[in-house]
Amino acid sequence: MPLVSVVMPVHNSAATLGASVRSVLAQTHTDVELLVTDDASTDGSMDLLRDFARQDERVRPQAAPEQGGAARARNLAMERARGEYVGFLDSDDMWLPEKLERQLAFAAEGDAPLTFTSYYKVDGDYTGEARDFTPNGRVVAARDRVTYKDMLVQDHIGALTAMYDRAALGTRLMPDMPKRQDYALWLSIMRDGHAARGLREPLAVYRAGRAGSLSSNKLSLVEHNWRLYREHEHLSVPRSTLALSGAVWHSLRKSRI
Repeated sequence: MPLVSVVMPVHNSAATLGASVRSVLAQTHTDVELLVTDDASTDGSMDLLRDFARQDERVRPQAAPEQGGAARARNLAMERARGEYVGFLDSDDMWLPEKLERQLAFAAEGDAPLTFTSYYKVDGDYTGEARDFTPNGRVVAARDRVTYKDMLVQDHIGALTAMYDRAALGTRLMPDMPKRQDYALWLSIMRDGHAARGLREPLAVYRAGRAGSLSSNKLSLVEHNWRLYREHEHLSVPRSTLALSGAVWHSLRKSRI
């Protein structure tokens, strides 16, 4: 059985998918499976995934029965997970080669079943490979430790760096939400009394400002954060308002990096 199950949702990502997949297969820690769900792509993404699967048995693609969005695609992958740990990577981001090796060692040292790392930001039109990436100084730094209270004000966890201990938590699926489903998952884990630990070292590369990205429209996140606070976390109106104010401020500050 693989130690780490990597979850990747794909929808019309042929232009960036190859670099993302190669960044997983090139990890110095090789005991992984890459669980990819193709969410009804029409650009040849599934054909590319089948090619990777023929070359490396660690790549395990699956076609979704119908287009259902990122949360359903990720959940279909997680339901097939066999690893002790579950990590996340979108099909337009990349991991640096030592990401898993460093994070697994870090996770083994602590008592938190959810860990994350710092990461680099690059422009959306970046076309390089992870193995050739040169540090650019645009780093989103991870906090050492994050609690549920911290997370209500700001999502401190970059989904492309997150990894949870499936042996400790079981298989934890994402709520079926159009946006912020990863944020909701981290909150649900921490609401159960678990903290998250952050590794300061930047070990992933995030393409910022991508056309069609779920996070490209900051204003739309106001509505989705509000629904998250009220419907998923069941917070009061005053508490939701306070959390939303902090989230908007942090989002604007983060976008300047």
